Parts: sequence; structure tokens; C-alpha cells
Amino acid sequence: MDFTERIYRQQHRQADLVHFQLAVQETDLDIGVRKDRFSAQLVKWVEETIQACRRPLEDYVQRDPGFLNALIPYSVLPDAPLMVQTMAEAGRLAGVGPMAAVAGAVAEWVGKAIAKRSKDVIVENGGDIFLRTSCIRKVGIFAGNSPLSNRVALEIRPDQTPLGICTSSGKVGHSLSFGLADAVVVLSPSVALADAVATACGNLVQTMDDLERALEFASEIKGITGVLIINDDRLAVRGNVKLTPMTS
Repeated sequence: MDFTERIYRQQHRQADLVHFQLAVQETDLDIGVRKDRFSAQLVKWVEETIQACRRPLEDYVQRDPGFLNALIPYSVLPDAPLMVQTMAEAGRLAGVGPMAAVAGAVAEWVGKAIAKRSKDVIVENGGDIFLRTSCIRKVGIFAGNSPLSNRVALEIRPDQTPLGICTSSGKVGHSLSFGLADAVVVLSPSVALADAVATACGNLVQTMDDLERALEFASEIKGITGVLIINDDRLAVRGNVKLTPMTS
């Protein structure tokens, strides 16, 4: 984990939760659960849950390798597992390849499983978050070298969750982006959809003049509840997004 990633992960961690990290091959999760639910047994079970989540996806890619590299919407086999179908549908709605939704889909799958054991849960996977909460929470926004980075946070209410909060950047991280935005943050009850739309929305931002077009694109997709874009010193927002100052 590099320095940038460590800094980024501080933005969603909550003082009242226990956070721990688990990595299974390419899947590297930061997970927060209620303190009274945390145990070594829970960590072991979550690791097994991640493995169970990945297995059908890995098996499917062996049968249909085109799925892995598609950069545009991709038709999957009729007997594709549910996660693969979810990713493909998210990609179709966003106009991108299904792998643009993989981090969000995994975060959601694992998060929903943990939510059966912890009333409050946060699962972060490469900047894509599944959140369920019983209290108001702040999720900070890391936007690289933008002067707005670490200055503002999303305020999330319990009645908005379970919620996906997914971030794409053309300047930070290793995920593929064809845009130049410092941060595109998309909110949706479907974490896979938020992930795919964040990628698609980010691809549209080449200059400051593209912010309005990107906002409109994302907000017109059914299931998207909010979108925020940071590009240099400008911030654009639309939908059900409440911003609050980020405090240390």
C-alpha cells in the first residue's frame, strides 16, 4: 500500500468503528465494523467471504475471457453468475465495460454479508465504498493535488443507506480513466452502478468546460442519487449530496 492510498483511506474511517484490512489476490479491502462485533473469528469469516465472492467471477473469466478486457458494454453468457450479470448491467447503463464495476460489486457483496453481523459497516475497495450506518457519518473526499482535497466531506444519513459511494480519478490511483478530473464521486444504492458511472463520468472530464455535461450524464442514469466532481479548484455537484467541512 503506497503513501497516497494510506492517506486516502483515512477519509472514510470512523472513530467508533474498528477498521481492519484484508487482501485476497487483487482484492484489497479496508473494512469497518462495530466494536462489539469485531473479533478474530469475524476477520477469518470475512476473508472466507471475500474468497467466496471472487470464486465465481474468476471461474467465469476463464470461460469468457472477453469479459475481462471489454471497455464497452458486454453481453455475458446466459448462465453467468449473479455478480457477473450485475457488473454487466452496470456497465451497460454507464456505457463502459463490466470490469469498471468490479471494485464496487465486490465491496457491495462483502458489505451486505457483513451487514448481517454488524449494524454499521463500511467496506472500501480501491476508493469504492459500501456503507450502512445507524448514525450520521462524514466521508471525506480525497482529490489528489486539488486545493479542495481533504477539505470537504459527504454527510450521509442512515436513511440513505445501504449506499454506494464510488470515486474515480484521472490523476490518482491505478484504475483506468481516460479523463482528467481530480475526483468524480457518485452515489447510488447499487455500489456496482456507482462504480461504473464514476468511471464513465470521469472519462468525460477533459477540461473545466466538461463539468456540467458530466454531471448531467450521471444524473440522468436511473439509480444514481448524487454526483460530485472536483477539478482543480472547482467543485460541481448535483442530486442528493450534502457537503460539510472536513474536520481533522
